[in-house]
Amino acid sequence: MAGPIVVALALTPWRGSLDTADNALILVVVIVAVASTGRRFAAVVAAVVSALSFDFFLTRPYNSFRITRHQDLITEVLLLVVGLAVGELAARGRRHRDAAATVRGEVELIHAITELAASGADPDLVISAAVDVLSELLDLRECSFSRIDPHLAARVSPDGDLTVGAEQWSTADLGLPARGADLPVRGGGWLLGHFALTPTPGHPVTRHRLQVAVAVADQVGAAIAADDLHPAPRS
Repeated sequence: MAGPIVVALALTPWRGSLDTADNALILVVVIVAVASTGRRFAAVVAAVVSALSFDFFLTRPYNSFRITRHQDLITEVLLLVVGLAVGELAARGRRHRDAAATVRGEVELIHAITELAASGADPDLVISAAVDVLSELLDLRECSFSRIDPHLAARVSPDGDLTVGAEQWSTADLGLPARGADLPVRGGGWLLGHFALTPTPGHPVTRHRLQVAVAVADQVGAAIAADDLHPAPRS
């Protein structure tokens, strides 16, 4: 809010010599600077305050919100429209950057588990790493692995859907069920174990993240299956 007001006040000594369109362009620069933070609300506030500051300080009659020239009114409306458009574009750009950063983080998590499994590491080590990855990925309060079926009503399907009994559960709205969910671990065509996922209440989980969790569980399954087929010699 302060930025456009300060700039408009700074322009008042030259308001008689500068064209109002020039003043408006300078205020657009202020809006762009605010919008560069990627926050839509801040950009909208900057656009509205810039339009009001332009009206109050830089158009005749000065120090009044009245506008007597039709051209000044058009300039003010365009200043507001451009400011709002810049704010929306900046907000979308920030969302895209955040989404890209999230995807990169998920790829790095899968890569770490894949490399560990491919290196022939002990399955217990792969499982331990997967527990940490799943806890971070799904915002879990607790995560554990067992070869025995935990008999949880909620189960994650290979497609990344979560069902409770015969009903599909919307994790994007509700998060994981409070009683936990079963993430099966498969390898070599066999069911080899289960991750019991205990959620943090109030944390929604997207279907995409559940699909990444399935990919992590598949890597654990591959490590277990490989060890079952070719067990390391025990001393």
